Amino acid sequence: MASRKRVFRAVFPSPSQASIPTPLSTPQLGSAAFAGSSFSLPDISPAQDVATEKIRWERAWHSATAFLSLPQLPIPVANIIRNRTSSLSGEWIKALTPEVSLSISYLVSEQSEGHRLCKNKKEDDLLEWYAQEVGRHYTHFQLPLLLKIIGKEENAETLPELVQGLEVLRAVYLAQLHGHVVRHMEIHRVHELTKFEERYDAMVAESLSRSSFASRLRTFLKLRSQIVLRLPSVYSVDKDVMEDTAEANWTNARKETHNLMKSINDVGLGGAQAQRIFAEVMSELLTAYVNATYAGQWVPPSTIPDELKNWVENSFARFAVEVLACLGSKDKSGSIDQTVLVSAADLDNWKQRAICDLGSLRIKELFEIVVDWDNGSRGAIEDLKHYTTTTAPRLHLTSSFSNVLSQRLLQPGASTTEILQVYVCIIRAFAVLDPRGVLLDRLARPIRRYLRDRDDTAKIIVGGLLADEADDPGNTDALIELAAELNKASNIASGDDDEGEMDWDDMNWVPDPVDAGPEYKKLKSHDVIGTLISLFDTKDIFVKEFQNVLGERLLQPDLNLDKETRVLELLKIRFGDPPLQACEVMLKDILDSTRTDSLIQKHEPPPSSTSSAPAIRSKILSRLFWPTLNDASFAIPPTITALQARYATAFEAIKPTRKLTWLQALGTVTVELQLEDRTVVEAVSTWQASTIHAFHDASPSPSPSTHPITHTVPSLAASLAMPPSLVLLALTFWASKLVLRELSPGVYGVLETLAGHDCAASNAEQASLAAAAQTSAASAAAAAAEHSAEELAAERMEEFWPYIVGMLTNQGAMNARRIVMMLKFAVPGGFAYGPEELKEFLRGKVEGRALEIQGGSYKVVR
Repeated sequence: MASRKRVFRAVFPSPSQASIPTPLSTPQLGSAAFAGSSFSLPDISPAQDVATEKIRWERAWHSATAFLSLPQLPIPVANIIRNRTSSLSGEWIKALTPEVSLSISYLVSEQSEGHRLCKNKKEDDLLEWYAQEVGRHYTHFQLPLLLKIIGKEENAETLPELVQGLEVLRAVYLAQLHGHVVRHMEIHRVHELTKFEERYDAMVAESLSRSSFASRLRTFLKLRSQIVLRLPSVYSVDKDVMEDTAEANWTNARKETHNLMKSINDVGLGGAQAQRIFAEVMSELLTAYVNATYAGQWVPPSTIPDELKNWVENSFARFAVEVLACLGSKDKSGSIDQTVLVSAADLDNWKQRAICDLGSLRIKELFEIVVDWDNGSRGAIEDLKHYTTTTAPRLHLTSSFSNVLSQRLLQPGASTTEILQVYVCIIRAFAVLDPRGVLLDRLARPIRRYLRDRDDTAKIIVGGLLADEADDPGNTDALIELAAELNKASNIASGDDDEGEMDWDDMNWVPDPVDAGPEYKKLKSHDVIGTLISLFDTKDIFVKEFQNVLGERLLQPDLNLDKETRVLELLKIRFGDPPLQACEVMLKDILDSTRTDSLIQKHEPPPSSTSSAPAIRSKILSRLFWPTLNDASFAIPPTITALQARYATAFEAIKPTRKLTWLQALGTVTVELQLEDRTVVEAVSTWQASTIHAFHDASPSPSPSTHPITHTVPSLAASLAMPPSLVLLALTFWASKLVLRELSPGVYGVLETLAGHDCAASNAEQASLAAAAQTSAASAAAAAAEHSAEELAAERMEEFWPYIVGMLTNQGAMNARRIVMMLKFAVPGGFAYGPEELKEFLRGKVEGRALEIQGGSYKVVR
């Protein structure tokens, strides 16, 4: 009986449910003809209640999804944007009917029995279904149109058009959800709508991630931000723009940026990607502003760091805060999320970043800054002091600048003078940048190593000490600044600065900096001259070079010795008297020879009564204290030989214990040549004077031009005992002075009168020829002097050969350095040569099989 009741109740509904219509899709409850009929039967079972609720749920689901489903065609975004006043009602936003409203309420209300039965089923979630419906419609219909917009040629309207389209899509997709679904949901379920929006935003962002949206946004932000931040590169395009026009452009750019960033945030693209793009653009513009505004601005005192920090705080940071506020997410109350706002720490970081960009700019300009130090680039070094406050920037500065020096300075094409000039400027600049000398200690090592390998370093330094800017202010081949440095009382120091590592009486002692190297030595003062002198392993090298340069200067005619005397006295304070004793004797020789020469000229009667008779004056040198001199000999006119003999006799009468040896190659002659139509007066070297004297016609012929004297290079070389190359240079010199003329190839004669093309030769051509001849003559004389010096050094080295053989025989094989050390002790008077000079001498002995070398040590061949 119970089973028959269950069957009956399964066919006929209870009276409480008789008013519910039966869907056409549920024929198990009877045919459509009886749908809606009430049988008023009591006591339906719980299983029947579940089935009934399922039927009601399916009917409500069908009604709601049919209403919320989107048409199978794209949304007319362009028409909606163009007709802003038109409504979306109709096809895209439908009018809600009571039946649909009841269905939606039944599906989303937690109080309905159907919602309780289906709440754990994802396929029966109305929001989930609508999310899939939106995703399907967006992917199939809207995304291709958006990508087509992005693919257009880039212009100012591309990105705003894309963002407006996304705003329309968002409004359409969310309109029915907000208008018809949300109002039926309980308040505590509103977060489900937020999740839906986040899901939609993520879908849009992911769909555009592989497109050029990011590059379009970057370009838009860069162009507008340049105007807002007033970058000089933007305003330099048109300098005639009126102030009000520029201000209007600034206002429009600021407004466009704010509106676009707000719209991007509203459509769900203002997340981490947009914030990252904005941060990258602002970083680039900060660097661009620093480079465009402060490049080449080096005038002291520098106010650039303060100006830059003020710009960051009032312009850069303010604009960044405004844009980040537009990109900030909103909470339930609608306020901006405070996590995107800028704190005081962020502002300090931006200021420090600006100082770092300024420091990077100054590091790139550092070579020009150092080279231009004397013209006022101290302000740039003051800027660098704000940057090099920690170890990492200091290391970056030294490594970068070292690379620049290696590429631009320490090259074979750079002269030693240029390298020393830059090194002096580096010492001065880094004394301001880092008074403790750590940075200079790092930078100086490769420079000092390179300068040690240059043969002329010591000579140029000594020449700079003896240079005088007042005499030759335009001379760029001398380190004139060293003379001024030497005169500074602050740079004069007695003794060595590095005798001890610790001054126990210094109450202001502080430890070495943390970034100091293991070989770092703290400088008591930034002594430019002391730093340059310390380039050499020993001070003997500098003293020896100073002696050579001083000797060349003292042999110049009509020399004022005040400069040399002062430099010598200042150097004696640095090095003491013993190392510079020979230089002091050299100065004394010049002073004494002046007095002796005056005495001889006073007591020696003139050779003849004619005014044209030659006169001779001399400088008497102490051979043992002077460096190696050019003692090359050649034939000189008999008149001069007679004068030298008379002068030597007079000298021996005054100083019986001393004897004169004439150094013909070192003399200077003032020659007066009387030609038929002119008189030529030149101050020349003795070998040039001897060459022109060979053309002198001593015969009393009334017409000397009838039979002019001619010579060839070989004949002159034989008669003068002079190298042919030197003779040819002398002939070229006198030809440039229009005194001689090449009559035929290799044959020269005197040009008594200027006529024909000789008069047509321009003064500029004559000056050019004379300068070329003078340069060639000087080079030849220097080469001859050097050759003579080498021969003299080889002859003197032969004097030590017996000592060398004895040492190698008695004590075995030795290297050159040890041989030099032992010769200094063993030979009376000492050994004045270094290891390199000794190696050159011993190389000849090895080639002559008198010695053999093994592993750098020499031994006698037995």
